[in-house]
Amino acid sequence: MNVKATNKVETNRYELELEVSAEEFNEAINAVYKRESKKMNIPGFRKGHAPRAFVEKYYGEEVFYEAAVDHLYRPMVMEAVEKSGLQVISIGEFKIDEIGKEKGLLCKLNVVTKPEASIEGYKGIEVFKEPVVVSQGDIDQEIERVRERNSRVIHVEDRAAANGDIVTIDFDGYLDGKQFDGGKAENYELTLGAGQFIPGFEDQVVGHTIGEEFDISVTFPEDYHAEELKGKPVVFKIKLHEIKMKELPEVDDEFVKDVSEFDTLEEYRKDIEQKLLSQREKAADADVENQLVEAVIEKVQADIPDEMVENEVDEIINSFAYRLQSQGLKLETYLKYTGQTTDDLRTQYKPQAERQVKVRLGLEKIAELENLKPTEEETEAEYQKLADSYGMPLESVKNLVTVEGINGDIQNQKAIDFIRENAVIQEAKDEEKAEEKPAPKKRASRKKAKTEEEKPEEVAEEKSEG
Repeated sequence: MNVKATNKVETNRYELELEVSAEEFNEAINAVYKRESKKMNIPGFRKGHAPRAFVEKYYGEEVFYEAAVDHLYRPMVMEAVEKSGLQVISIGEFKIDEIGKEKGLLCKLNVVTKPEASIEGYKGIEVFKEPVVVSQGDIDQEIERVRERNSRVIHVEDRAAANGDIVTIDFDGYLDGKQFDGGKAENYELTLGAGQFIPGFEDQVVGHTIGEEFDISVTFPEDYHAEELKGKPVVFKIKLHEIKMKELPEVDDEFVKDVSEFDTLEEYRKDIEQKLLSQREKAADADVENQLVEAVIEKVQADIPDEMVENEVDEIINSFAYRLQSQGLKLETYLKYTGQTTDDLRTQYKPQAERQVKVRLGLEKIAELENLKPTEEETEAEYQKLADSYGMPLESVKNLVTVEGINGDIQNQKAIDFIRENAVIQEAKDEEKAEEKPAPKKRASRKKAKTEEEKPEEVAEEKSEG
């Protein structure tokens, strides 16, 4: 196959003139004949045993042309792209100009190429980094969450219901003296003060005791979802069956020994503080990186073809479908449940795709301008990281992920690191910012199996990220 000419049609669009020799075309016809003739009936021959000349005479000389072109198409396109030297991102229209056993094949292939990007002002970008502070109140809040997870529910018999209690009630609602739909339930568990019901309902349960039957008068909000109840005063008949309350453990050294690997409350508080500081430092760094990415998006200049964005949308949807599948749900089922179509998803993800394309083009251009290239050691380390992450043999990962893909990711990260190193990062000074403190000494693992579940959620997440 020969690329006769590469003609620029418009920005990022080319027409390739391709030529397949008569010899190559006839080889393709022979390959197709051997496959297709097995299904053909020719008078005077057993099925599939008629010579090619007889088949062409019976069905017409061009009988195998279309199949021969199909046979040639993929390798021809791949070779054409390679020989053209263009960075092709999408294949467009394919048109045959001439075809025949004596002429071979003359055709044209339209392709879309990767745009040439430009970027200026990527050094000295000004960004703001949020101060990283952990207050004593933050630590208290984490400990309170651990207390909640380690609480126990006890029955209350000797007092009236109070805010924070969990009550079991029957209720029956009346509008203008008549029951209304959705206003009745039996043995319903309600946490008083949680704001689960319309304003005023829970407050009027407070103060009543087990076995009491009483009425509650409330008015539905003007923006209530049921049209017939908006702004309407109603009466609920209530019967109170049960009162329960959460009993939280005391925060002392014994509590700390039960929920952590530390011996004292002081050590435990220091550990929570350090982990929160680490987590918030990472979040602040991630925010700085996001600001830099936003700046790259604004500064990069490129005529981006629609096909490039659509390809990115395809990647996003495929990734989303894979995540759904890992949760046991097919994309088609998800769309059915949500009342969406694939076109809806494409519209939803298009802005994200446009941003990702711009970011990638900008980072690639910065890497080119600054000569940022991955080393063999970095490439190998990234492959090993993927293998460890997915629990796969190294060679299997190398068969699945191209070197170009790996190096592209490394190169883009180098570009991000470069603009960060050359950025002007403003960080507000805060007198209350927590100082780095040495890690408290951990005790021998006591109740270790329970530690992960009972640490604050952020702390557990931090460990998993590490």
